Amino acid sequence: MIDTLTITGVSDWKLSGQFEEDSPVRQVLIDRTPFVVGRRRDVSLTLGNSSVSGCHAELLTKGDQLFVHDLGSTNGTFVNGVRVNDLCELNPGDLVQFAQVVLRVGVDKPATQCQTMQNDSSDRALALIQFDKLLAERAVTPHYQPIVTMQRQTFAYEALGRSKLFGLSDPQTMFSAAAVLNLEAELSRILRDEALRDGAPLPGNHLLFVNTHPSELEDTGLLELSLREAREIAPNRPIVLEIHEATATNGEVMGQVREILNELCIGLAYDDFGAGQARLVEMADVPPDYLKFDISLIRGLGSAPRERQNMVARLVQMTIELGTIPLAEGVETQSDHEACQQMSFACAQGFLYGRPASAGKILGLKDTGAS
Repeated sequence: MIDTLTITGVSDWKLSGQFEEDSPVRQVLIDRTPFVVGRRRDVSLTLGNSSVSGCHAELLTKGDQLFVHDLGSTNGTFVNGVRVNDLCELNPGDLVQFAQVVLRVGVDKPATQCQTMQNDSSDRALALIQFDKLLAERAVTPHYQPIVTMQRQTFAYEALGRSKLFGLSDPQTMFSAAAVLNLEAELSRILRDEALRDGAPLPGNHLLFVNTHPSELEDTGLLELSLREAREIAPNRPIVLEIHEATATNGEVMGQVREILNELCIGLAYDDFGAGQARLVEMADVPPDYLKFDISLIRGLGSAPRERQNMVARLVQMTIELGTIPLAEGVETQSDHEACQQMSFACAQGFLYGRPASAGKILGLKDTGAS
């Protein structure tokens, strides 16, 4: 949700973004002309970033048009990634960048299909601009979701990628930007490493489930280097590496990965089982330590038809027969929890037990005695 700063004025033009580092996304109306942007507290819009000059740039309205003009700033003003020196017209959806701070230009008018397409394009451009900063500064904020026994005792956490950068707040937008630059494996490694670093204060005996991207399995040599680096970051942390079940069907590659994991004392989990084709037979060649049943199999299981319940129960039993621990993902209701318990799931994960949170927040909740 976007917070709106209340500023009296009649202009329809607005800017949205993070005006200070680690702040929520907000909007501000451009209510005067000139509208000065800078680091000083007496300008129209103050940006709390050291890269921004005191009086960095000004926005000017002329009729229905909006323009930006750099005021001789040290680090420059950019529109859609291009540095501007003279007066430059702005359009809805444009990205205007004051040094390292990227904001989006908007206007309070009914959206059209053309405008929607323009906004989609600007979202992609914003993500690409911010992605460079994410990689250079490793500007990720890992969150951790508890994994519990069926007696609801937390014994592990899954590390999930998050970022406070405007336009790159979740894994989907991060990996979409990474895909354009063919950097999915690099992003995956950074998310994994930072999750291990940030998760250091969590209880030392708790497992930490960390993720991979399918592209990482295209070069097991690079994956091995990445995993060795991960083990150096957290030499004593029990770690489980998650691999998507659709990627786990190449027996030769998975055999190599399993050898690497065994050497590094890292466990193996196949993720999202049942999201596509269920491949228990193929997985039997290199059985994982954990098999995470996808939310599509678990959601509504407590009230599902008997046929569906019997199918899931049989899959759970087959998993156990492989010597693998079945884990239910996406448990959101007590009814689904009880159904999973009856079907002999060993552990579970979902909003019923806890939402993703930073390590600091998790420790804070524990300090207050909250569950």
